[in-house]
Amino acid sequence: MTKNKMEVQTAMIPELEQELRSIFGFWKENAIDKVNGGFVAELDGEGNSSAAQEKGVVLNARILWTFSAAFNFSHDRSYLAIADRAFEYLKTYFWDKANGGLFWSVDLIGRPNNRRKQAYAQGFGIYGFSEYYKATNNKESLDYAIQLYNLIEQNYSDAQYGGYIEALGHNWQVLEDMRLSDKDANEPKSMNTHLHIIEPYTNLYRVWPNNTLKTRIQEQIAIFRDKIIDNKTYHFNLFFDMDWTVKSSIISYGHDIEGAWLLTEAAQVINDKTLLAEMKQLSLKMVDVTMNEGFGNDGSIFYEKENDLLDKDKHWWPQAEALVGLIDAFQNSTNQKYLEAAHKVWQFIITKIKDNTNGEWYWKVDENNNPCLNSPKVGFWKCPYHNSRAIMEVIKRINSLS
Repeated sequence: MTKNKMEVQTAMIPELEQELRSIFGFWKENAIDKVNGGFVAELDGEGNSSAAQEKGVVLNARILWTFSAAFNFSHDRSYLAIADRAFEYLKTYFWDKANGGLFWSVDLIGRPNNRRKQAYAQGFGIYGFSEYYKATNNKESLDYAIQLYNLIEQNYSDAQYGGYIEALGHNWQVLEDMRLSDKDANEPKSMNTHLHIIEPYTNLYRVWPNNTLKTRIQEQIAIFRDKIIDNKTYHFNLFFDMDWTVKSSIISYGHDIEGAWLLTEAAQVINDKTLLAEMKQLSLKMVDVTMNEGFGNDGSIFYEKENDLLDKDKHWWPQAEALVGLIDAFQNSTNQKYLEAAHKVWQFIITKIKDNTNGEWYWKVDENNNPCLNSPKVGFWKCPYHNSRAIMEVIKRINSLS
């Protein structure tokens, strides 16, 4: 790397660190539910309280991961206090004490609201509990993570075709509607769920290097390589029948660039050199096609494309994931175009995605970079995990490049 390029990347670190403190500060100051316990259900696009009545497990598990990771990154004990709060709330109110596993949502005072059990949500439980164990050495948290891993393997695993089904009922009964959200196709398997199972399995392996868990991670990497990544376009296919017949035509640019680095990470953490070499090659192809098709001239990354219709809105989380995906691509290639692109993405984030008036990041801006204030700042899906994780990852990676 030339001195110029290294100086540009290193110069980003104070800005990155400042924004990381800002994100954590926003959640510490605004997301605590001082009336009912735990965390608020929702804040609107300007950060004001809303009338939402449902607290989601994904948000709460991601808060647990975020503030556990924040403590592991900074050793700031004020972050650990937030992680402690999230751990207690998650195990007390979201954990199904009769059947095991995590409910999808509870009401404002913690009573089960939607008892369905998405595989995706169990995965984020593993992600949060395993990171909290790393922060605290609390064996109870590791036990919860391992229980969730075993429940996924026992209840969601497809022995015939491989992979995992989307959802089950509260006592593990079959559901007709398995969708993760209203916008998703009602198919038994999805890229999104598999991505967010391999992600927590990888994190669990860091603190619990179990041989069977390693085998499951290897199997999932192979499924991504052979079933989920389109071998002609190098995009993820998103929805599938049980036998992996593709059931969608949508391209999700954010998931493509997020998955590119998460799959490389998974192979690296389990120290499978063969898979790591394969994933590095595949991830570069995925990042390249995303840059060519899904990036705007201003450094932004568009949301998605279906057939010939390009959604040019720029959501907060693909911008965050693009930061990591581009730095990862540089580490795998030493091609400086990825560093230049990462710097442009960062400049777009701090000038267009960051809410410099009310704090945190907008849910999205439109094609003309006007912020959308109709979507929440905190909510069922709007969380501190994508942006804080991206910044922590980029700081660590730039430091390692230095």
